Amino acid sequence: MSRSSQSTRSSKINNGDSAGPASSSSRRDDTQLNGALANMSLQDTSESAGAAADDMTSPTSEADWKRSLHRPKKDNRPQTEDVLATKGNEFEDYYLKRELLMGIFEAGFEKPSPIQEEAIPLALAGRDILARAKNGTGKTAAFVIPTLEKVNTAKAKIQAVILVPTRELALQTSQVCKTLGKHLGIQVMVSTGGTLLKEDIMRLQDTVHILVGTPGRLLDLAGKGVAQLDECTTFVMDEADKLLSTEFEPVIESLLGFLPKDRQLMLFSATFPITVKTFKDKWLHDPYEINLMDDLTLKGVTQYYAFVEERQKVHCLNTLFSKLQINQSIIFCNSTNRVELLAKKITELGYSCFFIHARMPQAHRNRVFHDFRAGVCRNLVCSDLLTRGIDIQAVNVVINFDFPKNTETYLHRIGRSGRYGHLGVAINLLTYEDRFNLYRIETELGTEISPIPSTIDKSLYVAPDMLDEEPQKPEKDPVQQPAMPPAHHSGGYRTYDNRDRDGGGRRYHGANAAGGGGGSGGARDGPKSPTSGTYHAPRREVQQPRRDA
Repeated sequence: MSRSSQSTRSSKINNGDSAGPASSSSRRDDTQLNGALANMSLQDTSESAGAAADDMTSPTSEADWKRSLHRPKKDNRPQTEDVLATKGNEFEDYYLKRELLMGIFEAGFEKPSPIQEEAIPLALAGRDILARAKNGTGKTAAFVIPTLEKVNTAKAKIQAVILVPTRELALQTSQVCKTLGKHLGIQVMVSTGGTLLKEDIMRLQDTVHILVGTPGRLLDLAGKGVAQLDECTTFVMDEADKLLSTEFEPVIESLLGFLPKDRQLMLFSATFPITVKTFKDKWLHDPYEINLMDDLTLKGVTQYYAFVEERQKVHCLNTLFSKLQINQSIIFCNSTNRVELLAKKITELGYSCFFIHARMPQAHRNRVFHDFRAGVCRNLVCSDLLTRGIDIQAVNVVINFDFPKNTETYLHRIGRSGRYGHLGVAINLLTYEDRFNLYRIETELGTEISPIPSTIDKSLYVAPDMLDEEPQKPEKDPVQQPAMPPAHHSGGYRTYDNRDRDGGGRRYHGANAAGGGGGSGGARDGPKSPTSGTYHAPRREVQQPRRDA
């Protein structure tokens, strides 16, 4: 019986719609009927409430919130076992907050990678962790996800510190925290050297739950009593091998003195030096050790070498540009001076190019890093500043213009391509003097670096849906070089002005500068880059894949 009919019938009876005076038997009947109607109404209400509760917990409702997510376009590029060799777990298996799951899925994550499967449940349980996994396999999310899960937004205190060795990595890690935790209401702050200390002090007057930064700046803030770490129960060290070097370790130990005794300490890196054992025994409490480094190099990165004379390297690089199908490339040099020189040479060849190194002003470094990640420029020349943890998914080619001196540097450099199980290629330009380093690195890594073939198979480093694209071409005519450098420029090297003019940073001048009148000349028709201090071709967008964690 419907509620409306029940109500109508009850109303008629109560209003005395019978023909004569109500008898005692009719009153008894009315009482029984009203009681039955009341019981039916209560039962109907209970059933409706139960049905509503069932709807809230039904599988259909569970699927609805997932369907309402703004997921990025699915990345169909093939992946390697570095990220696919999992136990089959799902992110929901870790009983994470729904708001955190929403951020994870909207960032493009589908299932946890091997390092995430191992680290997330242990981190949620509060264990100290010493984790070693390959570059580009999801280490950042492995510690960011449990860190976000454990933050209590009702407490206006710093509850987690994430420590990284470089400013660029600090910016990237803080962005990952904000992206994954965007539905949680968690306040994330990044603090590094090269920025005004006064600004950081002002920002810490507001609520901060997670503090990301470099060691020196965070110790400065903690030492001044500005960053209160007495309730910081989570302390993460990313690229821990670098942080445990003689340069940083005293700072780290001083910083740990500001934390409570019951804090959780997590160390993540692709490589660990022997010195980590001393640190582990002193500071970690019964740590769980994760080692997913059966082999050291990424399975998706193909490695080649080419023996060339020093004076032929630029010509060889030009040949590679004309033959390789580059989505984005990172070119490494061993010194800051060579970074700037090579960036200018590449520009003179007609290719767009940025450069970045540690001696640049921090604002310029930030702008170059941001623009390159956004696909504004196809090629980036850099020092070892960007070997640590930098995750740019569009990079499929790494070129060691200068061969590194040690194994760890080589491993981190080539790990800038082939991110998250995707494909990439690493090409090393070697001089005769580099042959001993080549043999040593091959031996220590247990890998093979092959001679470069005349034609590199595109399927080794290009996504299947992009195989038909053409290699990059010069975006303007190469600048003609004179047979001999000007007499007042020793060896053809240019000088530069280190003053900041109109936000432009270092500008080339002298006979080698654009518009300098004669000499080797610069790319006169190209616009000046406000970020890199060199010239680059007009903006050209680069196809960006999903995920940037």
